[in-house]
Amino acid sequence: MSLQTYTTLGRSGLKVSPLTLGTMTFGTEWNTGADKSTSKALFDQYLDAGGNFFDTADLYTNGTSESWLGEFVADRKARDRAVIATKFSFCAEPGNPNAGGNGRKNILRAVEGSLKRLRTDYIDLYQLHAWDTVTPVEEVMRTLDDLVRAGKIRHAGLSDIPAWYASRAQTLAEWRGWEPLCALQMEYSLVERSIEREFTGLCRELGMGIMAWSPLGSGLLSGKYRRDASGQTATGDGRLEKMKNSGNPAFEKFTPRNWAIVAELEMVAKELGRSMAQIALNWVSGRPGVGTVIIGATKAGQLEDNLKALDFEIPIPLRDRLDAASAIDPGFPYMFYEPYLQKMIHGGVPVTKGLRTP
Repeated sequence: MSLQTYTTLGRSGLKVSPLTLGTMTFGTEWNTGADKSTSKALFDQYLDAGGNFFDTADLYTNGTSESWLGEFVADRKARDRAVIATKFSFCAEPGNPNAGGNGRKNILRAVEGSLKRLRTDYIDLYQLHAWDTVTPVEEVMRTLDDLVRAGKIRHAGLSDIPAWYASRAQTLAEWRGWEPLCALQMEYSLVERSIEREFTGLCRELGMGIMAWSPLGSGLLSGKYRRDASGQTATGDGRLEKMKNSGNPAFEKFTPRNWAIVAELEMVAKELGRSMAQIALNWVSGRPGVGTVIIGATKAGQLEDNLKALDFEIPIPLRDRLDAASAIDPGFPYMFYEPYLQKMIHGGVPVTKGLRTP
């Protein structure tokens, strides 16, 4: 599979690459990104390889990510080719609650700022970045539908929300004739498989493509981290090492379970003669419901390696080993849907769901 093996995103006609270039690394404001010349080189490298899908957000590097992406697209005269996804929710104006969140007032404010920074008159995919816990879902969906009708966005999606919220949002859209959601952006990797309990089935049933973010576990699965004799990391130049005591749960990845996954991943990578990052990205890309995998880089070599992640197939026995090493406890009530109890429900005979178009 190549970057030019495009697929439609969810139940839409929007055609995107299987690997999306994440641009959260465009800008040095957060001390973890790339400068402008490096960011431009990464953009060109991805575009020249055949990629067409770019992910950003108004929050990323305090707006620099959107601004540089818009400039790079304009310089290459690539607006018709480029599929741009951006997000709203987070507040950049402390003390002003209406400069963040998912209410109509902020959405309409945020979209204008993103359009200006991106140097475009429309956004291909506009996404709620995270649930704010207070705004009625009806308000969000009606506002997104209004933006589609106004021509300011082409498609809508959600990110980092509860499954019940996504289900209610899509059902409301279908019921009221609003623009349906075509994408759901969630963290997904060998070390973070929680979405399999609810979101995989939800997306396949309701027509949303999963956009997997942090497929390398914030770098843990790239091979750059190693444990020393005390069980701590022996390297300290990566984002996980810098952020491990920040209080952000997304960066709390140094656990015994995760180190066991890393060890298995390393063995599989050696057997296939591939990098650990390529194996991890390939695994995520092949999971049910995944429409595209978001990759990020600060160096040309990193991006070159990532872009080769779909050039091969992981043999089933090796994939089974990765599945087993990273398996999650189904928990309640999901244990009822496992084979043992399902046999009790169906009288001990195998029953499968009829063929269904996602």
